[in-house]
Order: sequence, then C-alpha cells, then structure tokens
Amino acid sequence: MAKSSNITILGIDPGFADTGFGIIKKQGEKIIPVDYGSIQTVAKQPFEDRLFYIYTQTLSLLKNYRPDYIAIEELFFFRNTTTVIKVSQARGVIILAAKQTKTPIYEFTPLQIKQALTGYGRADKNQMGNMVKAILNLDKIPKPDDASDALAAALCCLSSLKMKKLGK
Repeated sequence: MAKSSNITILGIDPGFADTGFGIIKKQGEKIIPVDYGSIQTVAKQPFEDRLFYIYTQTLSLLKNYRPDYIAIEELFFFRNTTTVIKVSQARGVIILAAKQTKTPIYEFTPLQIKQALTGYGRADKNQMGNMVKAILNLDKIPKPDDASDALAAALCCLSSLKMKKLGK
C-alpha cells in the first residue's frame, strides 16, 4: 500500500465499445470519487483504431490523475467467442498503458468485486450501483453502468489493499 494515507485508484471495466473508468481517492478515512465515465468507441471504425483510442484515453487518464494503482475487472464467461477475444484485446491495451506508466495493476473477478462491496457474489447491477452510491456518498447511481462497475473495481482494490496491510 502507498506510504501515505492518501491513495488514488483508477478502476477499469474493460470493453471494446464502452470501457468504464472510475477514479477514487482515499484521504485519511474518507473515500472521495474524483472522476468517472466511459471511453466509448465508434462501432464503424476499424477495430485497431478502436483499440488505439482505448489505449490513448487510458494513457491520458493515467498521466492526468497519476493513480497509485489500477484495478481492472477480469473477464468472466462469455457465450460469444468473438466478444471475449475483442474484450481481451481491449484489456491488453489497458494493461500496456498501465505498464508504460509503471502503475501497479490489480485484477479482480466480478465475483470478488461483488463480494467486496456487498458480501454477496451474485449481487445484481442495481445492488452494486446502490453500494457504489452509498460508499461514495453520491446523489445517484453513477452512469453509465460501466462507470459504476469501474468505481466498484476501484473500491474492491482499496478493500484488498487494506486487507493486505492488516496481514503484515
């Protein structure tokens, strides 16, 4: 865990059409939402251009916010092989951007993220959104859903870092 009590985490929910991002900052005992949204690509563009856009936008987030850690949601079961391959490629360019900026990477499964926030591994989108809203003291559930998922990944990472610190 970072030496000071101030920690910034960039959460990412990877996708090739819509990559959610969420940045949180822990200052002392407070958890502050810094920014969230999504990186949206244009469906009619060549796929390699879409990947490059995800890469450059992720690199920009990393350079602008200089997070201490990046939390990336791992892939889960996909019925469509083409989709899982494309999302994997999007994850790849996100991981490349993190490595280029020397940002430590933590990866979490959807189950781990759900358990960290709700205590229940099968929580639905609404339950997760409400927990993100409550933990970050927001007026409403963050939209789009991918941004809420990315904030959840960042919160899971913060929880994981706390647990590692306790284990030392």
